[in-house]
Amino acid sequence: MALGESFLQELRFKTDIEEIISTYVSLKKRGSTSIGLCPFHNEKTPSFTVYNDTQSFYCFGCGAGGDAVTFIKKIENLDYIDAVKFLAQRAGLQMPDEGFDDSLSKKRRRIFEINRETAKFYHSYLMSEKGRTGLEYYINRGLKPNTIKRFGLGFAPDEWSALFEHLKRKGFKPSEMVEAGVVKLSQKGNYYDFFRNRVITPVIDVRGNVIAFGGRVLDDSKPKYINTSDTLVYKKTYEVFGLNLAKDSGKDSIIVCEGYMDVIAMHQAGFTNAIAGCGTALTNEQVRLVSRYAKEVILAYDADEAGQKALNKAITLFKQTDIKIKVPSLVGGKDPDEIIKKYGAEKFAGMLEGASNEIEFYLFDLRKKYNLNTTNGKIEFLSEAIKVLVDTSPIEQDLYLSRLSSELSVDKGSIKLQLDELIKKDKQKKKKQESRSVVDNIINEDRKLSMQANSSIKKLKAEYRAIELLLLYPACAKLCENFDLSILSDGFVRKVFSLIVERIGNHLDIDLINLSGFLTESEMSSLSKLVAKRQLSVNSKNEFNDCLKTIISENENSEATSSIDNDDNFRNLFKKK
Repeated sequence: MALGESFLQELRFKTDIEEIISTYVSLKKRGSTSIGLCPFHNEKTPSFTVYNDTQSFYCFGCGAGGDAVTFIKKIENLDYIDAVKFLAQRAGLQMPDEGFDDSLSKKRRRIFEINRETAKFYHSYLMSEKGRTGLEYYINRGLKPNTIKRFGLGFAPDEWSALFEHLKRKGFKPSEMVEAGVVKLSQKGNYYDFFRNRVITPVIDVRGNVIAFGGRVLDDSKPKYINTSDTLVYKKTYEVFGLNLAKDSGKDSIIVCEGYMDVIAMHQAGFTNAIAGCGTALTNEQVRLVSRYAKEVILAYDADEAGQKALNKAITLFKQTDIKIKVPSLVGGKDPDEIIKKYGAEKFAGMLEGASNEIEFYLFDLRKKYNLNTTNGKIEFLSEAIKVLVDTSPIEQDLYLSRLSSELSVDKGSIKLQLDELIKKDKQKKKKQESRSVVDNIINEDRKLSMQANSSIKKLKAEYRAIELLLLYPACAKLCENFDLSILSDGFVRKVFSLIVERIGNHLDIDLINLSGFLTESEMSSLSKLVAKRQLSVNSKNEFNDCLKTIISENENSEATSSIDNDDNFRNLFKKK
């Protein structure tokens, strides 16, 4: 997907990758690079590295890598052109009028337009005489007109094609409506509305785009809820409901709830920093998104079994970030919405203010499971309690050990001995797992290399080094004049090698930002890994030439082996049985 060379070069000059990434990741300088916790997978030890000299990034933990465009694509869930537009706008640059393929970007914009028109249609219907049933439902749930308007709530008509006909009159094609997920195509070839006779909650992203919808029945019929499936603009595992409003609440904390109605009720009651994950359970991607907008999360989950299960998962996920966790004790109702209705916002605010951290929550929960008036109960409780303290800081351990010792009349030193033993075993276990993981990664990498186009590891290593040398010493491309590119390994190697050689031959730049429009996200990650690990050469042309010789030699050996195998197979056909 080509963009003008001069435009991309200007964008590169006006885009500093460290500055871009530091708005999403807390980075620390380490020599000529910067490191931080990867925003694309959960980790406690930084493995995400930013290279200023090459304007690239690479995570040695999950393998994500690329340039500034790749980073924005991945973290903002955008396509290539929209990611470039994002950076261009930030740099104060005007996108070129033509000369690039933005068909995917146009499809995304079209879906945004359909979603916006759909939200307006459902809201207008809710506020009309025909939509009175839906409006009464919201009013009976305690929502005020301003809240209904602020969240753009709506109601889908109890008709098969009311929205379809409306969108068609607005000039949208049936295929576009299907891509947006608001209309479905039956097996008989008829188009019909996906949402019918349901109250509608639009999902809006942090940039203000309507990206999806949730629909709820007015009675107890099944399914109670239906939601937009994943589309070009919506991936439920990446999105958070209400964050578009919560991020502007002016608070350092975010309240995480289970459902849309909890969020809406809390905003109405003045808790404008409330959000909920899209989908049935919180995901790593949603946690990382929330972590960008808050220093603390308050996990206000439902009191039922499902809510407590979701709470424990949320704690586990947020513990893998550097964000503070608090868990309030919600009493008097099954969820925040019910508690606020019964006791008011002030009472609920008191519950939030009295929230405990995740350690206190786990210890409080454990206390309910054991009879601490018995010796056996104390022993069983302490055995479980110290497990909670294994991953805490020495200061936290000392404080909680003192508290447990005083509470249970057990010698602090005895509890600490047991905790130290558990910590020692945990460290040994983690060391073994890390060692096994490193070995597995090496084995998998070698297996992956050897399987790629049936190439030998020796050949692939020579190919990878040749790519490194081309990026470092473009003059090496002249040595490829009589080299047959078709003997390179299929896939990544041949595509990247050929692309670089072609661009050098045409006197074009080979910076990552110039290559990212031609490569997939996976290919950019692989290339960034080579860039991150590349080493200077004492004699680049001689080394490059040696790489080419190895590639040719290994290719000839492979062909000879294949020929022998084929001859053997041919002879086997005529063996006497």
